[in-house]
Amino acid sequence: MKEIVVCGESLVDLVLDARGFDGPGQPPLHPALGGGPFNAAIALGRLGSAVSFCSRVSTDHFGDELVASLRAAGVDLSLVQRDDAPTSLALAAIGEDNAASYTFYVEGTADRLVTDPGALPRSVAALCFGTLSLVLEPGASVYEQMMHTHHAQGRLIMVDPNIRTVAIDAPDAYRARFRSWLPSIDIVKVSDDDAEWLGLGPNGSHPGDWLAAGVGAVVVTRGGKGISVTTAGGTVDITAPTVTAVDTIGAGDTVVGALLHWLGGHGSLGQHEVRSMDDDAWREALTYAARAAAITVSRAGADPPWASELTND
Repeated sequence: MKEIVVCGESLVDLVLDARGFDGPGQPPLHPALGGGPFNAAIALGRLGSAVSFCSRVSTDHFGDELVASLRAAGVDLSLVQRDDAPTSLALAAIGEDNAASYTFYVEGTADRLVTDPGALPRSVAALCFGTLSLVLEPGASVYEQMMHTHHAQGRLIMVDPNIRTVAIDAPDAYRARFRSWLPSIDIVKVSDDDAEWLGLGPNGSHPGDWLAAGVGAVVVTRGGKGISVTTAGGTVDITAPTVTAVDTIGAGDTVVGALLHWLGGHGSLGQHEVRSMDDDAWREALTYAARAAAITVSRAGADPPWASELTND
């Protein structure tokens, strides 16, 4: 089985959910394991992919919980580095629209101190990067170099920038850095908000501009409105399943994991293979990813589905 390596941070979300709270004082904080790459790795493991997590994880209590959760999902831990620096924390406030806004506490934390693991096994077909790990130094530069190195070696690269504006001190510099990655990316996945922030839209650039820079597919998630993909062959749109949303934490990460899982299961986990997919294949892949994400948003926190919850696929 071809393997997938997910690279990036793991952290603990302190979830503040004030919806319907009418008690005295402030609503309680509920700790939950998270981080975009961590969630994507959990999704891949639960769905049955051969997946490894490449990160630096604290040896504190939270770090132990993160490692245990990865192991329980079937994620390989051979690329996990441990460090006595603390675990990153995120305050996730749930709004009336069920979406979360974030404040991060990441100074001197373990995940940003990651080092390059060096050569990967030949069985590794794809790497995935995203979120804070592409922002916070010195780890961001480590992951950036891995992205370029492994793409040049012929591996598929997927990036979900998962923009967290509060963590980006120099937006224009980040946008320029993002554009410099495009020749080494095969699939970009962005939310509609990410796309707008990165300048993609009616008043900015077009997905075709990213394709011209070297990207094979631009996937845009639009919450309850569905998912689209733009490739050299055109654009495919699918609608999202109707679901009662509890919150949207981990929805985009689930799309990343489910899409990579589908590609791996259908012989498309490669640079050439992704660029060769027709509209029907993309429609099937996005439908699968949307179904997986619908399960995630139907329950609290980032809780991706297991393979048994997605039947007839």
